Amino acid sequence: MAELAAIAGEPSGVKSARRTVELLETFAAQDAWLSLSDLHAKTGFPRSSLHGLLRTLYEAGWLEADPGTARYRLGVRALICGTAYLDRDPAIPYATEALEAVRERTGFTAHYARRDGAQVVYLETRESRHSTHLVSRVGRTLPAHATALGKALLAELTQAEIGALFPAGLPALTPRTITSLDGLLAECEATRQRGFAAEVEEGSPGVRCVAAVVPYRIPGTDAMSCSIPVGEVTDAEATHVGELLAQTATELGGQLRRAGIR
Repeated sequence: MAELAAIAGEPSGVKSARRTVELLETFAAQDAWLSLSDLHAKTGFPRSSLHGLLRTLYEAGWLEADPGTARYRLGVRALICGTAYLDRDPAIPYATEALEAVRERTGFTAHYARRDGAQVVYLETRESRHSTHLVSRVGRTLPAHATALGKALLAELTQAEIGALFPAGLPALTPRTITSLDGLLAECEATRQRGFAAEVEEGSPGVRCVAAVVPYRIPGTDAMSCSIPVGEVTDAEATHVGELLAQTATELGGQLRRAGIR
């Protein structure tokens, strides 16, 4: 532990390692193939360094190349490591069972996510049987302030902790996204009072969501949600789904604690 603390205390760290991580995260944040010029513009790294990093990552399988355009994107090794994270998380099998129960009882798509700073990372999803959504959300991220999942998890923090997560403000994903810190703090307080978080078209047009924290850690790190097409339920029906979700999340938290999962 002392060695880890010493490493964490180093302000510079290993430059090549930091650049490698930042480069991979740059690829993860983009849908398109990226050229060396694209990466230079996005990271500011010297072209000579980028040449070496790209070659090393490509040869190791972390990147794949388009030979016709000299552009790159993430390779299969990134998927293998990402899947390994889920395979080794002891909470996921319990969460999957809970999501399936929620989907069966509500008919809507259910998600399980974890907060990572100011964003939420989707760890598991069970699609509605009537869904036309064909792309898995597992491994994807969204800003915490624009999602019910994120609000449920932000409500676990103090006002100061929430403010520290958004020094650059709250970007809008849709015209209905909350973009003021005061508005977000009010939503977090409403979440605490209600017992679950809610949003209507703040993260995606045409979709409303409810979410609840899974209480097995303090503060909570994980939450469950339901995504609901806005035209399919009334406000009262959405509230009922939120209450059901909160009950299920509480039961899941108890299961995880009894299993010794922290």
